[in-house]
Amino acid sequence: MKKTNAALLSTPYIVWMVVFTLVPLGVVCFYALTDAAGNFTWANLLELRAYLPVLWQSILYSLAAAFICLLLGYPVAYYISHRSPTAQKFLYMLIMLPMCMSFLLRTLAWVGLLQDTGIINDLLASLGLARLKLIRTPGAVILGMVYNYLPYMILPLYSTICKIDHRLIEAAEDLGCTPVQVFSKVILPLSVPGILSGVTMVFVPAVSTFYISQKLGNPRDTVLIGDIIERLFKQADNPNLGAALSLVLMALVFVCTGIMNRFGGDTQEGDVIV
Repeated sequence: MKKTNAALLSTPYIVWMVVFTLVPLGVVCFYALTDAAGNFTWANLLELRAYLPVLWQSILYSLAAAFICLLLGYPVAYYISHRSPTAQKFLYMLIMLPMCMSFLLRTLAWVGLLQDTGIINDLLASLGLARLKLIRTPGAVILGMVYNYLPYMILPLYSTICKIDHRLIEAAEDLGCTPVQVFSKVILPLSVPGILSGVTMVFVPAVSTFYISQKLGNPRDTVLIGDIIERLFKQADNPNLGAALSLVLMALVFVCTGIMNRFGGDTQEGDVIV
């Protein structure tokens, strides 16, 4: 009877996964492996070799954004996790608050800040300094990724650090470890699952983004794989090749998720070396 109830309760989830996950994946695979007439072909996948430089550039930008998010997010998550419960709730709310605003508006705000006649350059000009080339650069694209996806790094790190058993830290201090040794041999190893989760949560949306690169990047030098896919569907009217690129991107996402699941499990206490 209990098994029957469990099956009934899981039915909406199964239907949701089939309709909104498996069916779209099947459609993408169908278009990727067929031509405009619907005939089976490998031509779309073979044509992907021309887009490998763009794919590598997308991966490089996304890894750079994930690394910067880790450098910025870890101290923030560590600080929040060591505050009082009331302060934690308030700071957690501040981290979540920007995510309540539209992704498009957050990106457009940086356009207003970085453009040649934007707020930052106007401030520099008022101080008698030369205007800087801030927008239409790789740095601006990475900055947009970091700004938009930084909360995705902080939240899993905060959750992981909060779960660290303080008795392990006290034991390390009792054994004579310095604060640096406590962090490097206890806190950091135990927060590896949060690091892997955060890097994955930043890398996956960053590698497939296209709006950030279009608004903050240069159309010639900072083209990402998401831009190519959008053009193939909207402008070039080539959904088959666009689906093939999307299939490669999905495979990359599955690899990242598999790595996180493989190495991001709960760390055992025996893994901590004091």
